Amino acid sequence: MTPPDPTRSAPPEPVGADPGAPGPAARWVRLGLRIVPPVMLIAAIWVLWREFHKLNFAAVSAHVADWGLSSILLAIVLSVVSFLLMGAIEWVGLRWTGARVPLGATQVGSFMANAIAHAIGANLLISSAVRARFYDRYGVSLTQVAGTTLFGAVAFGVGLSALSGAGLLLASHEDLARTAIPPAVGRGLGIALLLGAAGYVVLCALRRTAITAFGRSVTLPSLGDAVAQLILGVVDNGVAAAILWILLPHGGPSYATFIGAYAVACIVGLASSVPGGVGVFESAMAALLPGVEAAALAAAFLGYRLSYYILPLILASAALGIETLRSARRD
Repeated sequence: MTPPDPTRSAPPEPVGADPGAPGPAARWVRLGLRIVPPVMLIAAIWVLWREFHKLNFAAVSAHVADWGLSSILLAIVLSVVSFLLMGAIEWVGLRWTGARVPLGATQVGSFMANAIAHAIGANLLISSAVRARFYDRYGVSLTQVAGTTLFGAVAFGVGLSALSGAGLLLASHEDLARTAIPPAVGRGLGIALLLGAAGYVVLCALRRTAITAFGRSVTLPSLGDAVAQLILGVVDNGVAAAILWILLPHGGPSYATFIGAYAVACIVGLASSVPGGVGVFESAMAALLPGVEAAALAAAFLGYRLSYYILPLILASAALGIETLRSARRD
């Protein structure tokens, strides 16, 4: 994570790199990246069919009706809070790169970038493209856009790691036994995740000189920025997970236990490269929470996707369209 140089419009290419002649390792990586997503999607479709093929519309509708107006409104409010937290992370990231954008404008740019990228997929690429277009008027360079996008991605990863690690450690033995996560594995994984998040913050505090690798210089954020990434990332991921958790019926897994399964499903969904992790995320959650009734889980997935993906996508697309028309008129 290197604060971009505002005088450059693109990061330097690695010294001595020959993009026309990738090595054997690079070719294997590219082949893997092409094969893994469809394989994971096929596996997800099979898991979803196995878990939900016996469902009927009436059973799912009954669970949707059980939500009540309060749960629906709470899910929408939590979605709004999550996007506001993403905007706060983006504001810190922009300042870290040297860009100065008003907080209100940052919230708008962050909402459009994240809402569209979450639903379409290819998060880093799509969100960077939206940011580049919106922040151009504020003099934000392409390298600053790239740095801001990466800053937010690290905040998400560190926050998810810390939150899920704490959840796996705080969950009772009985709660973990109700999931597909063996208690001993859950405890060990929780410790590893917490150590990983803490290690990142410690590294940012101790390593102030640039790290050179593959022809690029990498400077980590300051301790204050790393702590901000951790805190905002934890709260944002916690709020996002709560959207799905509150839509589950009473008597389901505790929030501490649920967050561990949610984190694993998020990672699997992101690794699949499927837009929004659709199908892959749901199949992972279904496999990790076998004690939750299939109809209730399907209903919760529906509410989660509508409030956290579909509705924000519609609003962000409309906002981006309006912004594009305004820019055309100004030009």
